[in-house]
Amino acid sequence: MEHSNRMKPVKKGRIGLYTIGLAAYWSQFPGLRERLTNYGEFLKKRMSEYGDVFYYGLVDTEAEGRRAGEWFNAQNVDLIFCHSATYSTSSTVLPIHQLCSAPVVILNLQPAARIHYELTTTGEWLAHCGACPVPEIANAFSRAGISFRVINGLLGLEQTPSISVTNEETKDRWEAKRAWQHIEEWIQAAAVRRTLRHSRFGFLGNTYSGMLDMYSDFAMIQAEIGLHVEMLEMCDLDRMLREVTEAEVKKIRMDIEDMFAISGDSPSDPIAKKPTDEQLEWSCRVAAAQEKLVRHYDLDALTYYYHGASGNPYEKLQAGFIVGHSLLTAKGIPCAGEGDLKTAIAMKICDSLGIGGSYSEIVVVDYEDETILLGHDGPFHMAISEGKPILRGMGLYHGKQGTGVSVEAKVKKGPVTTVNLTQTGEGKLKMIFSEGESTNGPTMKIGNTQTPVKFRQHPDEYMERWFMEAPTHHCALAIGHHARLLQKVAQLMSIKQVTL
Repeated sequence: MEHSNRMKPVKKGRIGLYTIGLAAYWSQFPGLRERLTNYGEFLKKRMSEYGDVFYYGLVDTEAEGRRAGEWFNAQNVDLIFCHSATYSTSSTVLPIHQLCSAPVVILNLQPAARIHYELTTTGEWLAHCGACPVPEIANAFSRAGISFRVINGLLGLEQTPSISVTNEETKDRWEAKRAWQHIEEWIQAAAVRRTLRHSRFGFLGNTYSGMLDMYSDFAMIQAEIGLHVEMLEMCDLDRMLREVTEAEVKKIRMDIEDMFAISGDSPSDPIAKKPTDEQLEWSCRVAAAQEKLVRHYDLDALTYYYHGASGNPYEKLQAGFIVGHSLLTAKGIPCAGEGDLKTAIAMKICDSLGIGGSYSEIVVVDYEDETILLGHDGPFHMAISEGKPILRGMGLYHGKQGTGVSVEAKVKKGPVTTVNLTQTGEGKLKMIFSEGESTNGPTMKIGNTQTPVKFRQHPDEYMERWFMEAPTHHCALAIGHHARLLQKVAQLMSIKQVTL
């Protein structure tokens, strides 16, 4: 998935890596130490394709473990991989993670699929016994209250080291590919965690009155996720509007004509009309102001809603929101309507992973096709659109004030994942994931985004399970099946998660 001129880059995860061993081995088995650190260098090189990797090297004593823990703290790492290369005492490993609180994943990656039984010496065997200390380390971590994960499999080398007596070319074996898929996902998850912890989310206006599921505890969100919420007023945006130039309006108009199809009148809905030139010009002017607002306050995402007295100037201003917020979403600044901060976070998670994340809710069930239509009255993530999104003029925004231009679109046909972020009765965040298939089923021509999704369960069964998880009624709709990856994101942020 590509963005058009992403305004802010996704941060890379800072990844710690070290290799473990037993100091007593090095004088007993010449070449073993160098062999194991070479495996570690291979891991560093491969991991560097996905994040910024800080390789400490070999940790083979308790004292070295303490030095490594302090070093990882100095590198400000988001995640640490413990490369279990051979046997090591758990007392060597535990101090690292008592000193550095970054989450830890143990790598039990054997160099060869099978040792050469006839030729293998004790020194050769020790280069392949990385699984041996893992239960001991797991026990020590558990007793110390340190959370951990383990990846088992093959190392995935492209060629066999000269010191080896067996075949270590395992890059094409499924056990290596699976292990590296998990490694890549953990590094991606670390990047999301770092991106969120350095993010500024704008909250413009207020939450739609009475939508209790969307009310957010900003202190709780900063405590659990680390992002900052910047409270904004409509007068802030109005100030930006006054600074918009005609050249900026013209540039936005060119972007709109390039990225959208302009509709005629809806054949079915009398309030959905061809956008007028006046409506399009106003949407362009507001969009230019919205981009100024994002740049001025250095925002990474935005949630918004305004419902003031009828006929006031801000009512007209908010009527032009949807097009501009869709443009911002396409540029890596996800925007969620109705003041839904939690769904804006879910959208930012998806966008950071490069899988989209369009603002959605249940629209209607199609019992003939056994699909559920997911969508909203905007905004939309255009990078995951099936064809060009359509702009329609709206005679009114249902349940809201004002008139303007709305986006009608559907997500690409194929696998999709819904990402829901909700708040529990205990005041903690929870994530809910679902995988399904976007179909080519029919949609309405009413100026809303709509995507027919077929989940693994019948719609009634799916909705029953989803409703019982007490979700926020909005979700982020992403392309691809990514529940496993998103589970890692939740785990790194210590957020409870459920996959339906």
